[in-house]
Amino acid sequence: MVRKFTRRMTLALSGAALVAIAAASPVMAQETFKIGSINPYSGPMALYGDEVTRGYDLAADALNAKGGILGKQVEIIRGNATSPQEGIAAVEQLAGRDKVDVFIGTYLSAVAAAASEAAMNYQKLYWDTNALAANLTERGLPNFARSGPYAASFADQSVALITDLLADELGKDKKDLKVWIEHEESIYGTSVAEIQKEKLEAAGVQVVGMSAHSPKAIDLTDSILRARDAKPDIWLNTGYVPDGNLLLRTMRDQGFHPAAKVMVGTGDTRETIEALGPEAIEGLLVVSYPRPDIDESYGPGAAAYLEAYRKKYHADPLAPQSMTAFVGLQMLAEAIEAAGSAEPEAVIAAARKIDKPLSSYATGYGAKFDEKNQNVLTPPTVIQWQDGKVVTVFPVAAAGGNKVKSLGK
Repeated sequence: MVRKFTRRMTLALSGAALVAIAAASPVMAQETFKIGSINPYSGPMALYGDEVTRGYDLAADALNAKGGILGKQVEIIRGNATSPQEGIAAVEQLAGRDKVDVFIGTYLSAVAAAASEAAMNYQKLYWDTNALAANLTERGLPNFARSGPYAASFADQSVALITDLLADELGKDKKDLKVWIEHEESIYGTSVAEIQKEKLEAAGVQVVGMSAHSPKAIDLTDSILRARDAKPDIWLNTGYVPDGNLLLRTMRDQGFHPAAKVMVGTGDTRETIEALGPEAIEGLLVVSYPRPDIDESYGPGAAAYLEAYRKKYHADPLAPQSMTAFVGLQMLAEAIEAAGSAEPEAVIAAARKIDKPLSSYATGYGAKFDEKNQNVLTPPTVIQWQDGKVVTVFPVAAAGGNKVKSLGK
């Protein structure tokens, strides 16, 4: 009896010792390469946080099939953040409890700003794939890099759409075009709108008004009435899904029908057509993240991405942000492998040495990081709602023969 008890105690102590050794050993404790994904996974933006992370998950699957990152299998760990304060808390939790190697995000620019600063306190890299605010890379944070589009690229593409395509489609000279600029009031919408105004005016286009609104507003009648009174040819809006849908509904209700409606960053998902119906959004143009329907020569691998998405999730992508997130994690992996570690300074130095031309990735992006750690080869594309479906129509190389139609409706 004493022998059995002693043997049990010995085994128990041996097991406890093994646990202690495992906890003390970085090799045994860290069996995966952990990436903390900071996104909204609750509230009205949850669908988009989930969709961005689906892109990360698909990229992780592809990486793991080839050996992972630095010889470790990639694990995506979610950190729910619907506000800057929650972004900070999510970083603290993932860094302290989960011991993530790097951070990635983010659907919301304000969250990205706060979370990346919190990540710096833990000397962790924050790699952004989807946030757009211009000032994110202008802060000079040594741990921050952005692989995806930014405010200037979205603003530039919206201006190119107006000056290079819509002017001809509407039969007007650029100097005779009248544009109203609407935007949500955070750093995202404001930074895009300011660039739009500057570049449209430089091109000779008349900006007949500019208005900001809260993305949480429940009544935007005043914004629409001001725009309607200015009689623009083109109404141009930058915002999020809830305020974008509200603006479109108010336009319909107030009888405001400009010749062209252009939205930036939102308006091209299932939520919009379900909220307004196909007739109300027919002809609506959206400057957005590239979609898997782009021409394969423009975005090599887009069709394969769509196939992988359908296989894993048994549906088509719910929003275009996922493919940009997918490509962003691919770029992150390339930079980490080149650096040989996840140390922020080393990864960013490696990223700056990457030089790939446009159409190197499924989104049509290239990879060339400037002195602010911004990838400057990330052009958005433009879709149009046609007969209840989204169709890529601009730039021409991405459109694959699709044309703009139904303007003025």
